[in-house]
Formats: sequence, C-alpha cells, structure tokens
Amino acid sequence: MVADQAKAWGVKMPARQRFVPTQLATLVAAAPTGDEWVFEVKYDGYRIEALVHEGTARLFTRRGKDWTRRFPAVAQRLARLPVESATLDGELVALDRSGRSKFVLLQQSLDATRRQRLTFFVFDLLRLDGEDLRALPLDERRRRLLRMLRRAGATRSGAVRVGQRLRGNGAALLRTACRRGLEGIIAKQRDAAYRSRRSRAWVKVKCGHRQEMVVIGFTPPKGSRVGIGSLLLGVHKRDTLRYAGRVGSGMDEDMLGRLLRRLTRITRKTSPLPGTPSRLPIAVRWVQPRVVVEVSFTEWTRDGRLRHPVFQGVREDKPAGDVHRENPR
Repeated sequence: MVADQAKAWGVKMPARQRFVPTQLATLVAAAPTGDEWVFEVKYDGYRIEALVHEGTARLFTRRGKDWTRRFPAVAQRLARLPVESATLDGELVALDRSGRSKFVLLQQSLDATRRQRLTFFVFDLLRLDGEDLRALPLDERRRRLLRMLRRAGATRSGAVRVGQRLRGNGAALLRTACRRGLEGIIAKQRDAAYRSRRSRAWVKVKCGHRQEMVVIGFTPPKGSRVGIGSLLLGVHKRDTLRYAGRVGSGMDEDMLGRLLRRLTRITRKTSPLPGTPSRLPIAVRWVQPRVVVEVSFTEWTRDGRLRHPVFQGVREDKPAGDVHRENPR
C-alpha cells in the first residue's frame, strides 16, 4: 500500500526506505523501576513515521496511511534534514501556550480556518543513509538521532524537535507529569532493539483513563444544543463489539456539526451490536461502526460502561476493527 502511495506521488521509494510497522507500548498500572529503563513524555497527538529520501519527506500514520498532504509544513522541514535518507519515529502534536500537547488543538489543525502550528517530536531513528539501525540498543539509536538533529539545529525548537527524556524515578516523574496536566509517561528499556509490534520493552503509564471508542450511533439534540445529543460508543472485547455507554460533553458546535454530517452518511436501520443493551435512549440513529473517537473518563463500571466520559477528538489514524478495551497489565 505504501509503495503504491509513493508511486502516486511520483516519488521513487527504494525497498530499504519503505514504511516500517511501528513499535507500540503496553499499558501498565505503575511505572517500572531500575537503571535499565529510561523515561519520556507521553505526547497527546498522532503517531507518525517520517521517511526522508533525497530531499523529500513523507509522513505516515502508525497504520501506514500517507498523511503528507495534511501536514505539509512539517514534511518540508524534514525534507531539509542533512541526510541522504532516514526513517524517523515520533509524535506529531499541537502545543498550548504552556508547552503541553493537546489533542483538541491538533484536531483544529486539520481545519484550514483554525490552523495551529505543529511540532514533530522525534524519539527514534530506525534507518539512516542506507543503514538499518533497528537491531541497535535504544541508547545508541538515540545518540545517532541527537547527532543528526543537532547538525540540523532541530533539537529544542521549531517544527522538528527531539523527544524529551525525563530524569528521575518513574513514580515521581508520573506524579509530576500528572500535576502538569500531561497525558502520562513512556518507559523504555535502554538496551532494547526496535520491534515492530506491541512490546513490554516499551510501556506507558497514564495519568487518567483514556480510551479509543467506536461510534455505533447517536441521539438527536435537546434544547439549545445543535447537531447531536450524544454519541453511542462501542469497544471490542474478545473480538466482539460491546456497548460502552454514550458521551455528550466535550464537543463544541463546530465538532457537533461535522460529526452529524459524517455520521448521517453511514446510518443503518439496525444496531451493529450482537445484542440489544439495556438502558438505551429511546431515539437512536444507528451507524456503521467506522468512526473512531477518543474519550477520557473516570472509570469503567461493572457492566462495562464508561463513567463520566468526555469527548477528546476523532481518531483518523486507527481503524475501528483495532479498537479493543485496553486494560493495564
């Protein structure tokens, strides 16, 4: 798929420069301890893999979709890196005035009338000038990444920066991150190779509960509200789509209107769930389970529903079939 996209762009992409499936972190309940671990900020954005080749750059999601045209300024900055070729792994974010990444700001960046300045935080270097670095320890890959970005003057400011490492005890770092309003921290084994799968060599600890959910329906608005009353949500559990409650807060009028237009195009007469859940609203318009959103919440109830959910944004980078309930290990 990636090779076809590159061909459509008219860019020659040799086999050694094609998309590498990303390594994913495992959710855990507490930060690990020990000198073998290093810690990084958990950014609230889109995971992006950048392929740089002979003065051009392409941006791909974690599922290999070409998003270069969505973020041309970042691609142009990456294309100026002083390398013949490179594969970079990182997170594309929008920062608020305090320097915190905010997913809602990143969502607004997709709207030309509400454009935000974006930053690509690079935290791993997978290939450089024809050399595959994935088997090297993380510390060595980072050393080469820093050297490359320093030559480009792109370590602390600008559209492309090196991902921040945190110093200190994991538990204390998590408390500090949560006090600052960050999403959490990532812990990585400093001597581990890069593996294109979910791994316990990378683990994530969150400050609160956040979960990607599948939209399965919506209700009409009430009172002065426009567009949509609430979204009905589902999540896969053992490969079966289960009802997880509904969310109505966290959406402004612009988002409500955009969601209504999008969901109206994929309505269906029956529920996409295998059974009929209890305590459903009377007026429900069911939709094809295709749209993925991110929701924050306080906890899961005993019957598998979200308590106090708040809408965070639409996830364009993950297909609905990959959305499973995430439980810390």
